[in-house]
Amino acid sequence: MKLVFFDEFKLGVLNNESVFDVTDIVKDIPHIGPHDLINGLIERFDDYRAALDSAAGGNGIPVTEVRIRPPLLRPATIDCMAVNYMEDGTRSEPAPINAFHKSPSAIIGPGDTMVLPDVPAEIFEGEAELAIVIGKQASNVSAADAMEYIFGYMNFIDGSARGLPPSGNTFFQMKSRDTFAPIGPYIVTADEIDDPQNLDVKLWVNGDLKQDFNTNDMAHKIPRCIEWASSIHTLMPGDILATGTNHRGLSAFQDGDIVELETEGMGRLRFNVRDALKRTWSRDTRLEHAEKGAEGRATPQLTGKYAN
Repeated sequence: MKLVFFDEFKLGVLNNESVFDVTDIVKDIPHIGPHDLINGLIERFDDYRAALDSAAGGNGIPVTEVRIRPPLLRPATIDCMAVNYMEDGTRSEPAPINAFHKSPSAIIGPGDTMVLPDVPAEIFEGEAELAIVIGKQASNVSAADAMEYIFGYMNFIDGSARGLPPSGNTFFQMKSRDTFAPIGPYIVTADEIDDPQNLDVKLWVNGDLKQDFNTNDMAHKIPRCIEWASSIHTLMPGDILATGTNHRGLSAFQDGDIVELETEGMGRLRFNVRDALKRTWSRDTRLEHAEKGAEGRATPQLTGKYAN
């Protein structure tokens, strides 16, 4: 099942390119807004699934005639795995398991805009990732049981303002900026994904394919990620666990860009990038930059404020 918010945050089920309004079906879930409505539905999904399935079999609204919103609005936690890919075999061993928090205020949805702030970042990047949506309270979950705690999956972009001063004081100011977590266009329930550890992930910038990798390259697999994260703090229904990216295809996001992310089975997330300063960078990916023998891991800023 594919769950969406649309128009003025009505809850819908997407089926055969049509959206079916299921607001009345879930109206008895205690909520004060769409953020706790979807979290409540995730927690009680088994009680509503049959009714939702039935509702999605009639006459819906063509998806082209509605505005799709982010499918999660205010998760209690966004955990993001760090350096969690083997980078196509270029890493000799997995990096030590690690993660960081991202602010829920960073979330935007399809058709929205990532805004690049007026800060002296060396580069702005967005990492294509498969995100897990937690389905039930998870604390000290074993890897053997971890998959039982997954409600579903969705596309996720981890936006980054890299290289901000002072050195060594970076993750909070790099990762948690407003608009730096595009998600969507919908949540796909776990039963629709046969093997989340074998999914193609592709990201385009202005139609040019930049990132192209498979989740089978993950260093610490999904069960281990859930085990480790839930050993540190309790995960709640509707929380997000982003599983990391292959960095070799990263390139600079800049003003006017149209970015599209498609993880196999998750639909396509499309959003815009705006930079009031109109800064520019080379369009080379990290891999292309390295193959040219250039210095640094990413392309330098070419023009605009903060350019050297």
